[in-house]
Amino acid sequence: MKAQTVIVTGASSGIGKAVASYFLAQGDNVVINSATPEKLEQTYQELGAGPNLAMVAGNVSDKRTGEQLVKTAIEKFGSADVLINNAGIFANKAFLEVDEAYLDQFLNTNLKGTFFTTQAIIPQMLKQHAGAIINIGTPLVYHALGGAPATAPISSKGAIHALTLQLAAEFGKDNIRVNTIAPGVIRTPMHGEHADAAAGIHLLKRIGEVDEVAQMVYAVAKNTFVSGAIINVDGGMGAGHHLG
Repeated sequence: MKAQTVIVTGASSGIGKAVASYFLAQGDNVVINSATPEKLEQTYQELGAGPNLAMVAGNVSDKRTGEQLVKTAIEKFGSADVLINNAGIFANKAFLEVDEAYLDQFLNTNLKGTFFTTQAIIPQMLKQHAGAIINIGTPLVYHALGGAPATAPISSKGAIHALTLQLAAEFGKDNIRVNTIAPGVIRTPMHGEHADAAAGIHLLKRIGEVDEVAQMVYAVAKNTFVSGAIINVDGGMGAGHHLG
């Protein structure tokens, strides 16, 4: 299989870092992004700082970051084949306490980041008449938890799910595929050291590991007949839950 150029946003830790590492290990070219230059540089070194790796610091809610990502991909590797819109934030806050500034944090990073980075890269994919875009959603869009007040991030992730289907419809004729991977609770710095406490909300009675998400992202990126899909990688969380 020919090496592809893969852009991964939010790649300095957690799922994004694991995804970048997975594609590199399979021989692809990878451009990593983070809003924090120091953490990005550290990840760049940890991933080997090799000839098939590049980095672009910047906030994805600014379309110029996406434009710089695609420019770097083309200049260094000659194409922009896969975009993984992984950059995202999540937190709990009671609905009645959510103000506009708090809501905007999630809409800016999660929705606008996904929207405008995709908008920056699709023109190149149209030129290539091929491309794969993978967004990161959540099973909580369809399977709400009463004890976890997360209306702000869930609203932004629900919009990403809807955006996925619409983009798949608009660009399918151009051989551009758009899908969403929806992870359950995954062992990442974002979930902290008490992540295992959430094991019970998954039918498998455990939380997920970053490599389990990376494997699915890779499979969807490489399968040329998957588009418009929301794929849960969630230990059965979206399907149901245990009693007690």
